[in-house]
Amino acid sequence: MGENDTLDKTDKKRILIVGAGLVGSLQALYFAQRSYKVDVFERRPDPRETNYYAGRSINLALSERGRAALRLVGAEDHVVKTGIQMHSRMLHSHDGKRTPMPYGKKDQYILSIDRRLLNEHLIGLVDSDPNIKFNFNDKFIGGDLKSGSLTFENVQGKHEEKGHLILGCDGSFSNIRKELMKITRMNFNQEYIPHGYKEIQMPCTSDGDFSMEVNYLHIWPRNTFMMIALPNQDKTFTLTLFMPYWIFDEIKTDSDILDFFEREFPDSIPLIGKEKLINEYRTNPVGDLVSIKCSPYHYKDKVVIMGDAAHAMVPFYGQGMNCGFEDCLVFHSILDKHPNNVEEALTEYSKTRNPDAEAIIDLAMYNYIEMRSHVNSPLFALRKKLDGLLNMLFPNYWIPLYTMTTFTRIPYHEVIEKSKRQDEIVKRVFTIIAVVSITTGGLMVYRLTKEQSISSIMELVMHGYTSLSSMILKLKM
Repeated sequence: MGENDTLDKTDKKRILIVGAGLVGSLQALYFAQRSYKVDVFERRPDPRETNYYAGRSINLALSERGRAALRLVGAEDHVVKTGIQMHSRMLHSHDGKRTPMPYGKKDQYILSIDRRLLNEHLIGLVDSDPNIKFNFNDKFIGGDLKSGSLTFENVQGKHEEKGHLILGCDGSFSNIRKELMKITRMNFNQEYIPHGYKEIQMPCTSDGDFSMEVNYLHIWPRNTFMMIALPNQDKTFTLTLFMPYWIFDEIKTDSDILDFFEREFPDSIPLIGKEKLINEYRTNPVGDLVSIKCSPYHYKDKVVIMGDAAHAMVPFYGQGMNCGFEDCLVFHSILDKHPNNVEEALTEYSKTRNPDAEAIIDLAMYNYIEMRSHVNSPLFALRKKLDGLLNMLFPNYWIPLYTMTTFTRIPYHEVIEKSKRQDEIVKRVFTIIAVVSITTGGLMVYRLTKEQSISSIMELVMHGYTSLSSMILKLKM
């Protein structure tokens, strides 16, 4: 074995983490618990001293995968206390009608979390550890990944750092990934969707309260575009408008802005204020939305990428942060399995994590269509109710897609496979319902005695239920 075939903590092996965002900070916390020597390098300033999240959504939707990763390092309780529970979507129609659509059972919810406060908290948890050092305003500019040598630049000039293991947690446009592509046969796919996003702040009321129902993720679904709103601790809402660039391009004047909102989101205008709406729409930029898939995530025992650097996704399933946090959890569980062979651990991580990452990237893209369009359909509402009924009847076998993704740690690729099998069963269920309905109607017309009719109906219903039960019980086979 080579000199870096082990990460035994007694050797004080040095870990270099590039990127002090959410995933990089959590990784530092994980390695701190392992008592390794860790240096974290971040090109931006310390978020505790300046707001480098300006222009990006301050809201995150924390769910079970992210919570499980935080739980393992003792960071969950504080984060949950600072979050706001969202138990349902709240759908806003053109006429102002509001319709709740629960995410799952009564005790299931996602948490609206302030991105900056979360980042600050994670940094603060490890910043006092003598083995961990954060280096802000320190930009990665190149290096030799094969030897574990990286070059950084700060106000004092360039400097070289060498580590036994390098973690690239430096975001969607990762420079570590770019260097990794030079020394591996990496498959890479980057896709910008034809939609952008713009943020607008909805203030609290004059008496300091929330302007809308607080424990909901509000959605204005308009088929080809949508607006959402998440609650903040200061009693405001952050509204995010997602729509095709060509629609953004058509809105040019103050009148265009007001006309568009009066036509599509009329109930939001008095809650935002016309002047504030115009000013923020004009001032805030339109952000891009990109999906990135790549594989493998590592090179030998020297470097591995995680979070958006490995799997950037559109934000419509609220799983970007949760997936990145789960990366940390999965990585360290694999590292525990191979403490004396880092290369084997990194190889297993790439092999097992990539299918899950690509699965949630696809799910996130699908959920945009669901949020902006499908939620308007009566059939969608019916399917939600049917999912809930089947989950109640067969809780260990039938789990709705959103529940599997958000409230469990079932691997993402298994979520998709299980959901497809359930979709096939739903099609058969509707067929059974149709047959029962038609046959029942026929029996009511043609059967001459009540006893015969009831007997035949019950026999058919029981046959349908038996068939359905048999299909569902095979889901775990």
